[in-house]
Amino acid sequence: MKSKITFTINIVLLLLVTSLGSCKKYLDVLPKGKKIPTTLADFEALVRDEYTNHRAPVTQAVLLLNDRWESQTTLNGNPLWKVNYYWDANANRIDLNTTDESVYYTAYAAISTFNLILQYAPAATDASDADKNQLMAQAKLGRAMHYFILANYYADTYEASNASSKLSVPLIESAEVNAPHKQVTIQEMYDFIISTVTEAIPNLPDKGATVVHGTKGAAYAFLARVYLQMNNYDQALSYANQALAVNDKLFDYVAFYNSYKAQIDLADNYPSLPNPRGYNYVENYIMMHGEYVYSRREWPLRADRAARFETGDASLLSRWKSRLVGSETYFYAITTGYFNEGGITTTEVYMIKAECLARKNDLAGAMDALNTVRAKRILPANYVALTAGSTKDAIDYIRRTKENETLFNIVSFADVRRFNKDPLYAKTFTKTENGATVSLKPDSHLWTMPIPLGAVKNSGNGTIQQNVNQ
Repeated sequence: MKSKITFTINIVLLLLVTSLGSCKKYLDVLPKGKKIPTTLADFEALVRDEYTNHRAPVTQAVLLLNDRWESQTTLNGNPLWKVNYYWDANANRIDLNTTDESVYYTAYAAISTFNLILQYAPAATDASDADKNQLMAQAKLGRAMHYFILANYYADTYEASNASSKLSVPLIESAEVNAPHKQVTIQEMYDFIISTVTEAIPNLPDKGATVVHGTKGAAYAFLARVYLQMNNYDQALSYANQALAVNDKLFDYVAFYNSYKAQIDLADNYPSLPNPRGYNYVENYIMMHGEYVYSRREWPLRADRAARFETGDASLLSRWKSRLVGSETYFYAITTGYFNEGGITTTEVYMIKAECLARKNDLAGAMDALNTVRAKRILPANYVALTAGSTKDAIDYIRRTKENETLFNIVSFADVRRFNKDPLYAKTFTKTENGATVSLKPDSHLWTMPIPLGAVKNSGNGTIQQNVNQ
């Protein structure tokens, strides 16, 4: 599939690779070089650029959650990684964030591309108004998805009581070099995301040219994600139902496991099974890569993270296998391919629906949505349909499945931050590292990542205020 949707584009983007010594502004992004886009095909080619526009390298969030295993050697060579992985609340991450700025600059490079399309595609040649409107609608959705990542990585989580007084990240709608920008409030950012995606929906297609092209279903699913993050359960449920009306398919991991069981169960064998969670994953609404855009193995899991899967979860059994290397035990990935680590799937939307129903005290409906997913995940010998006696019980069950299904995605990080604001659901993470017990508290400043110093000190035509103290 990658060969079908990735090809050389004869346009050179001045990307955002800014360091402390750089004189470039972080918003100085403008297409230059061999060809200036003029036709709709030129602009559409930008949408197909997966590396620039469809990648969400939320590395530090994944490390903070301890959702992937990292070797001591790797951590020692990456100080910021080590701080987040070991939950070192005393370290100054602002100074260390000169070594890992990829989330910020990747997102703004993509935003610049989508702004370019929105600004210049209306004058594109050889295209109907309907075709131009569709491409611009897809640009609005793509841009909003990156702003959601930025807002939930570099700013505090959404709370209606203070969203209008806390700052988010810079908002820019222009593709011009050195365009003025404003660091908006969290409320302003969410209002922008919702309004632009909502206005895009009528012009989005039912089916995209590829899995990275936005569709109505993808927009419904994304708005369900956004409204859930705002604790607006009525709207989140409405959009979840609209998304599931478009696509409610689930991948059968029980069948997948059974088809490869002989290889998986073979002692000391670590196969390279085909990854089902790529371009053609039946659950995809829209695809977005994680750190990398090439075929590889999935990230390894910490042993304590693997333990948070249900007994008999065929997804775990099909994707990872316990491995001892030296004195370290971790779960080695046994699938290879391309991974939809940053996009949206039907399972996420089922879990959104389940939580919203639980919040509205429809416990039977919530468990029905959850069990619909679990039936495709849990081996028959271990499967028992779950019931819940309270909203708290239901949401605890839903969280377990959703956290496992959204591994390496901004959603896992955003969900924990959201739950941390509610004393009923907030929890302290505790583990043992190198013989010492360490904890990550719900109110820790580590839950918000520092904006890169390169952006703060070279902020273009505007100012940027750091959102954390260290």
